[in-house]
Amino acid sequence: MPSSREAAVLDTAELRAAFLVEDLFVAGEISLVYTDLDRAIVGSAMPTTDALALGNDDALKAEFFCQRRELGIINLGEAGSVVVDGSTYQLGRHDCLYVGRGNRAIRFASAAAASPAVFYLVSYPAHATHPTVQATRADANRVEMGSRDEANERTIFQYIHEAGIKSCQLVMGFTEFKPGSVWNTMPCHTHARRSEVYCYFDVPPEQRILHLMGEPQETRPLWVAGRQVVLSPPWSIHCGCGTASYRFVWAMGGENQAFTDMDRVAIAELR
Repeated sequence: MPSSREAAVLDTAELRAAFLVEDLFVAGEISLVYTDLDRAIVGSAMPTTDALALGNDDALKAEFFCQRRELGIINLGEAGSVVVDGSTYQLGRHDCLYVGRGNRAIRFASAAAASPAVFYLVSYPAHATHPTVQATRADANRVEMGSRDEANERTIFQYIHEAGIKSCQLVMGFTEFKPGSVWNTMPCHTHARRSEVYCYFDVPPEQRILHLMGEPQETRPLWVAGRQVVLSPPWSIHCGCGTASYRFVWAMGGENQAFTDMDRVAIAELR
């Protein structure tokens, strides 16, 4: 992945190739992207008629996917199920499942092929084992942030975090907006101690998210469609504004799990 200095001179195509995952979600398939952001893997599972088994990527050099990894799953679509070493977990829209290190067999299925589940996956290396735990939207810790005047009134749904589902380093949840609000994570910040991954979803096909990245005094834009993923390194800000209503999944991994561990940037300092 390019450094901050290299990113400052990339053209649009190069910037998108380096930091944006455009075609992660494919019907009837599991897709995985291995990154060098704290060795994160982002992926998707979109089962239709047949169930899909999570295989072992060659890059891992492991016997099975979660041999040395933990996995967070959020369902962006219709009802489905995840089977983890023989135990079945039913996931509705926006529900979450944490799969701990050491689980061997993971399979994904949709309740109906015509209206499939859309499982979004984020995995980080794990040095400790934690139980596999399911959480519904109603179980999430809700944090209200922003204001109507600043067009960023939003609800943060926290699933995997210090006071919620326990993990080794993964922190994960999603954000949705109140009517009329479109700005996320503003005022923006950086994470010197961890990387972050954004997955925008529920974006109307003809609309886009203007995602801002880069160093605070050297920002760069990415125009992002629904079900596309932005990889955000520790040196980069991450905030965005939608041309219509949307949601996004945020996931972090690295040195510190504290949700509030961030280096804030004043809006007037942005360039």
